[in-house]
Amino acid sequence: MESNNELGDYLRARRAMITPRDVGLLDSTDRRVPGLRRDEVALLAGVSTDYYIRLEQGRERNPSEQVLRAIAGALRLDGAAAGHLFRLGLPVFATAVAASAVAPDLVRLMDGMRDVPAFVVGAAQDVLAANAMARELYSGFARYDNLLRMIFLDPYAREFYHDWDTAAHTAVSNLRASSSQFPGDERIERIVGELSVRSPAFAGLWARYEVRPRTQEDKHFRHPQVGEVRLHFEALAVTSAPGQHLSVYSAEPGSASAAALARLRQQAEQGSAPTVQDNPEEEEDIRS
Repeated sequence: MESNNELGDYLRARRAMITPRDVGLLDSTDRRVPGLRRDEVALLAGVSTDYYIRLEQGRERNPSEQVLRAIAGALRLDGAAAGHLFRLGLPVFATAVAASAVAPDLVRLMDGMRDVPAFVVGAAQDVLAANAMARELYSGFARYDNLLRMIFLDPYAREFYHDWDTAAHTAVSNLRASSSQFPGDERIERIVGELSVRSPAFAGLWARYEVRPRTQEDKHFRHPQVGEVRLHFEALAVTSAPGQHLSVYSAEPGSASAAALARLRQQAEQGSAPTVQDNPEEEEDIRS
């Protein structure tokens, strides 16, 4: 669970991930802390060591935009990570509310995408809707309800994902990005709370405070019926529904993976699974 000093927690986690060599400083062998020391971050950011310490300890809670930009540069934060720092360090005047209902028009659009797996996820990575191909692709999981719970709580995930470590890392960084966009979201907090208790692997990755929205990547799956499948993933923001993304997988034309998708379509056409997913608020445990 989060502390009441999120800015300090974030700064400490990010500082621990930067080595002196990364920022052009001498790296002695007798260092007592992983990553940079507080005085080194202060030096790089052009602020006093005392001021930076007060920021990390939560005794200074009103940093200026200029100071935050300097610290973001010192910690080598990319756009998403720097944006999270600004949301933590500057007053929030308006908070977006994540949408949970999927528009019927979007459901019809997915139903028409018969050759590729497509599904809609919410801010907490709940699967809010999915077409038949997506359900067939993920059919080996006990529940197709929340991508984080599937990855960390269902043993099948380690068989399904060829590189489970990367899948887990990417999923947690993406959830961090969502939590930054929707601070205080009840559903995100419930997922984080559950997984922090039930999955040490999740808790360790969550503590790293890496913020990286997932927009596109190449995926390698092992499907129990069609074998190895290599797919390209695209996440398209649903602008009419904050926090929702339409996720679509595709295969290289003429490839073995394209043939595997064709076999998945045959299997999907033999079934009659409904498109809209069950209510993600249900908290049934994933069965092993």
